[in-house]
Amino acid sequence: MFKFLYFTTVLQKSLSLRAVYHSLIWGAYLGLILAFNSQTENWVQAVGGALIHIAFAAVLVYFNFIYLIPKYLKQKEFASYTTYLLLVTMLITPLELVCLYWNLSGRPAAQFSLVTNQGSHFLMLLLLVSLGTILKIIKEWFVQERVQRSMELKQKELETKTLQSELSFLKSQINPHFLFNSLNSIYALALKKSDLAPNLILQLSEMMRYMLYESNEKTVPLEREIKYVENYLALERSRYGDKAAIDFDYDIDQKNTYQIAPLLFITFLENSFKHGLSHQLTGGYVFVYICVENNQLDLLVENSKTELKDERYFKGGIGLTNVRRRLELLYKNNYHLEIEDLPDAYKVNLRIQF
Repeated sequence: MFKFLYFTTVLQKSLSLRAVYHSLIWGAYLGLILAFNSQTENWVQAVGGALIHIAFAAVLVYFNFIYLIPKYLKQKEFASYTTYLLLVTMLITPLELVCLYWNLSGRPAAQFSLVTNQGSHFLMLLLLVSLGTILKIIKEWFVQERVQRSMELKQKELETKTLQSELSFLKSQINPHFLFNSLNSIYALALKKSDLAPNLILQLSEMMRYMLYESNEKTVPLEREIKYVENYLALERSRYGDKAAIDFDYDIDQKNTYQIAPLLFITFLENSFKHGLSHQLTGGYVFVYICVENNQLDLLVENSKTELKDERYFKGGIGLTNVRRRLELLYKNNYHLEIEDLPDAYKVNLRIQF
């Protein structure tokens, strides 16, 4: 009931505004006719003739709006529309002339002039209805454009919300994946009662602070993400000790301040340890290098592998699938990811154009 009343109120307001708008147009046209006949001696006949002309013109114009345009013009039946418009105008014209002739009673010269200029009255009515058609087309075009823009804006808002929800979901899957691996490392050291465990907990705490509070933004300073990588690798160095070489280096163009999606590199690092060093007792390595120059970032991650090929490295489980999806959502055609299976190593090369 409430929706019906609301719709009725809106419709009434719309019709009221339209009535005012049309009344102003016809009023302006009446003033134009009277101004054109300002030299007439009989103002009563002048006003009467103007009102008669406007009455027949209004009938023709609104018949065109209500019936001819929806039935023929909108259906792209242009020949039928033109034919019926001419026929209706030819029907209206003599009826108008009869009324105008009656209005000019007592003025034979004016009546004779009216009869001899029937063609001009036909052309005037045809011009008015044609002008109405043009204005109607222009108005509906603007209305359609406004509706289209509104729909596009709503679609973009929906896509943006969907994208944000998907990104949040993908990022939320990273946290437990990383936490699971890190806690396993700390647990293994705790079983050995290693003095390294407390330091690892502190490093993990700093990393979790970044993940929980700083990575909620769409982008973060690249320096902060690099610091996160340093903390992660420091944790892994404590875990492997002298059993593996873990090196990290970076070269960043200091002329610009770069922003990047948070937690974008961690999956590649996790895979390098999970599917690389974890299968080797000694002699393994992980090399990580980040270079930023001319608005382009290059990430290189290389790790040793055993003779047994680990297919899970390429499938990547949740982690690699998510990072590929995030790259597609955030950078689309502005990135290139290549993962190579070399004879004795796995190699990741990620390139992002800022």
